Amino acid sequence: MKSRIIILFTGVVGLWILLLLRAASLQILPNPRLQALKDRQFQTRITLNSRRGAIVDRHGRDLALSTTAYSVFADPKLLVKKKTLAKRLGKILNVSSENIFAKIKGEEKRFIWIQRLITKDVADQVKDLELRGLQVVEEYKRVYPNDNLLAQTLGIVGQEGQGLEGLEHQYEQILHGNAKKIVVRRDARGRPLVADGMMLTENPDGAEIKLTIDSEMQHMLENEIAAAIKEFDAEAGHAVILDAKTSAILALATAPLIDANKASKSAAGLRRNRVVTDAFEPGSTMKTFVIATALREKIVAPNTKYNTENGIFKVAGRIIREADMEHQWPHLTVSEILAYSSNIGTTKIAFDLGPESLRAGLNDFGFGIRTGIDLPGEAKGTLLPLPWIQHLTATISFGHGISASPLQIANAYAAIANGGILNTPYLVQSIRDPDSGEITDIKPKMVRRVLPEADAAAMRLMLNGVTAAGGTGVNAKVEGFPVGGKTGTAQKVNPDGRGYLPGAYISSFAGFIPANDPKFVIYVVLDQPKAKNKYYGSQVAAPIFSRIASYAVRQGGIVPIMLSEKNLPQLSEAKAKKLVAAKLAQKKLEIAAAPPVVEESKMGPDQEKVPDLRSLSMREVVDRLRGQGITARFHGQGMVSEVRPPAGSSLPEDRQLNIIFR
Repeated sequence: MKSRIIILFTGVVGLWILLLLRAASLQILPNPRLQALKDRQFQTRITLNSRRGAIVDRHGRDLALSTTAYSVFADPKLLVKKKTLAKRLGKILNVSSENIFAKIKGEEKRFIWIQRLITKDVADQVKDLELRGLQVVEEYKRVYPNDNLLAQTLGIVGQEGQGLEGLEHQYEQILHGNAKKIVVRRDARGRPLVADGMMLTENPDGAEIKLTIDSEMQHMLENEIAAAIKEFDAEAGHAVILDAKTSAILALATAPLIDANKASKSAAGLRRNRVVTDAFEPGSTMKTFVIATALREKIVAPNTKYNTENGIFKVAGRIIREADMEHQWPHLTVSEILAYSSNIGTTKIAFDLGPESLRAGLNDFGFGIRTGIDLPGEAKGTLLPLPWIQHLTATISFGHGISASPLQIANAYAAIANGGILNTPYLVQSIRDPDSGEITDIKPKMVRRVLPEADAAAMRLMLNGVTAAGGTGVNAKVEGFPVGGKTGTAQKVNPDGRGYLPGAYISSFAGFIPANDPKFVIYVVLDQPKAKNKYYGSQVAAPIFSRIASYAVRQGGIVPIMLSEKNLPQLSEAKAKKLVAAKLAQKKLEIAAAPPVVEESKMGPDQEKVPDLRSLSMREVVDRLRGQGITARFHGQGMVSEVRPPAGSSLPEDRQLNIIFR
């Protein structure tokens, strides 16, 4: 009997020891399977967006920033009376109750987003419901404070905080920072454990990006293009302004405009940044690069004369004509061919140059190659491989049979404006680290030299002749400043098949200002203007260029000038010096543009007084002073707070005002 008791006692003690050891192993020793089960029952992982870095313009003005927003999530397994709840949430969130019910009716998932990125007022209404299984979390929402300003360039951010288009996509890794995964703990009943109904986290911020864009210039450019579309009943309009020296992009616009805060609701075609993504046949703006290449290869000089066949030239069984029957010249010099935009003259220059040299020259200027702009979706255009038949060589010489993006064309003109250097256009000026504050500057990047300085100077002189009296670009002139540039009028390719759309044209003007020392390169294009008998680049795009260029030089504080031989660039080659002297002597190619003069007899008693410009914007000041022969120097930003000399006093002899903005 005693032995049985001992055996029973030993067995019970042994069993307890085994239970204690098992309990100890469960409590102390790691067990991945049990840990995973515990995590599923008592934790939920949520990925929250970090605060995206801001995007600012060259002056530090906000273009894109992130603000606090709130999102609603639920655990469907803990929800009761789901149909009633869906109706209540639908009214608060202003969404379909059916959609909400579809999300919460099942119980397979323990975490469901109900609505992302709502306002604090709406979030407070959701919190006031105090429903088990329904919670609010704080995160960030992307906001564009200027609505449509630069919308197609800035791009789109998705609900998960990822950049989908434009700069937001191109610089996703820099702007996004590191997303934060947080663990939301549950209580014994499975309810999320939160503080005051909110889960707050500190996420690493993304870096700030400063652009080369000038937001005031961008605003002006968008307004001008939008107004031009309306005036000429055009399908679309595009424009870009480059720093002539570096190819930094100061402004680029695509219209019709869209609201950056609602970009995802706009049609994909409207969201496209067509300055970068679309290529088209440019027309006569291409003649500049045919002549520049011929000049570089010593095939022609500016005064080389060509037989222009009185407007009709037969090439390989086809007829090459001038733009209209009024343009029938027997002979033209190379300078005149450019100024009058002769198709036949440019064709003959291309024939003398030869297809191989012509294609190489166009390729050097960046055609048929992506520019390398820091934006996604760039078009490279088309520059057909050799061999070229004779007729193709002819049509390419005046801008058909080749396609290019507006950015490619503008950048090629910048190479002429800056003395022969092709640069990579760029949008980002610097990047600031969010932690250290360290700023990384983006330097201009040279691609290649495409023209000797002397040839680039000669081209600038000839392009200034385009805007002189008798030239096709006379409507692009800016009072007080010499302008160089070229008009373009091209038939529009039929997007649905071969050939061209009947009666459809693309009108453009590419140029730079001031012509003697270019600061800005501007390219303007209107797609399919329908205004009656107005579709030539000289009628449509050149006046738009004039207004944009006028604003740019005055906003840049550039004083109106009159060119003379003294302030022209000094050329090392004797031929170039002779060219300067010869061209200055020719009225039709003169590059002198005198400051505007107001006749005394037409002058009212108060026109010689300093106008009252207080409380006006910079744009309003420019409009007010336009055509009055008054030069303005701008200081600061905002609205006009002071004018020197003061309003009402006599205009100084140099007719120059200092305008202070606050």
